[in-house]
Amino acid sequence: MAKYTGPACRQCRREGTKMFLKGDRCFSDKCAIQRRNTVPGQHGASRKMMKEYGLQLREKQKAKRYYGVLENQFRNYFKKADAKEGMTGENLLTLIERRLDNVVYRIGFCDSRRDARQLVRHGHFTVNGKKANIPSIILKQGDVVAVTETSKSNAKFKAIAETLDSKTAPKWLAVDKAKLCATVAELPERDDIDFDIEEHLIVELYSK
Repeated sequence: MAKYTGPACRQCRREGTKMFLKGDRCFSDKCAIQRRNTVPGQHGASRKMMKEYGLQLREKQKAKRYYGVLENQFRNYFKKADAKEGMTGENLLTLIERRLDNVVYRIGFCDSRRDARQLVRHGHFTVNGKKANIPSIILKQGDVVAVTETSKSNAKFKAIAETLDSKTAPKWLAVDKAKLCATVAELPERDDIDFDIEEHLIVELYSK
């Protein structure tokens, strides 16, 4: 399976915004955006005015990197979003928001989506009582994500249980701290996505 294996902080610098790819590090003085907010490379310090295509491309890249999705997956999500009723851009973001790895991150089981993806692949979670190890599973309303019984005894998840706060989860997820699980109470809406992204630019790019 293809995946990005380079430095996460380099991606934030390339997009010029904090995408919280490194968990706690993003809130510390070690954050790359705070220490060196320039585009990586020899000429990164000299930012140039971007044309229309460049702005559209950067928004698409930013969304991909924020959710940890590669190009083919992202394009397939766009096709599904375009086929649905409503605004394509909003459909796209709310569709990706329902990925299993993103939901695990939103619940508060880990500090970053990269960590969430790893935990899912290692088989620490179930969906509706069945073991799920595919991060790209799209959850539906009523689905229940839970830590497996064997993983609950793991020191990592014991620590998570002590710090888990249901108030930090978005309103579309109902978290049960005692059982280390969460239910998709409703489908996410555009307002539930707090990341600064102009999805209409992505639609314009793919519509050419």
